[in-house]
Amino acid sequence: MKKFAYLGWFILLVFCTTIVSKKENLTDIESLQQKTSFIDLKNEKINLKLFKGKKIIISHWATWCSPCIKEMPSLIEAQEILKNFNYVFLLVSDEKISKIHEFKNDTKFNFNFLKSTKSNEVMGVYSLPTSYIFDEEGMKVKTIIGTIPWSSKQTIQKLKNL
Repeated sequence: MKKFAYLGWFILLVFCTTIVSKKENLTDIESLQQKTSFIDLKNEKINLKLFKGKKIIISHWATWCSPCIKEMPSLIEAQEILKNFNYVFLLVSDEKISKIHEFKNDTKFNFNFLKSTKSNEVMGVYSLPTSYIFDEEGMKVKTIIGTIPWSSKQTIQKLKNL
């Protein structure tokens, strides 16, 4: 009986290690672009290489995600504060473009909303919101799972120092 218990733990360990290693494959913009394509609300494909030389914050969210929506006013403020610090904010959802467009019209949030052609899970996003911060070279420098006070003095200072 003990042998089966050990075998079960071993299988679980291998499974969890596989999940973690797949999540950690996202190291830069290039690896993100290999996992999915991005489409803007005009249904045009967006290449993230367009933002080379800028710091990019990609926030994965959904229209049904209450914490995502609650953090949006703070994200808007941070976007405004950091506009002269070479930042681009991209809000990515795997929902239909029509759903994202409807949300934008209803809320009047002024973000660069994008649709991912792959599900969040394929991209290693298992909790919303999840945000990635990339430096000017396109390297991932930070992963944030959950909400944060984006416009707080402390967060803004950290983002300015990246």
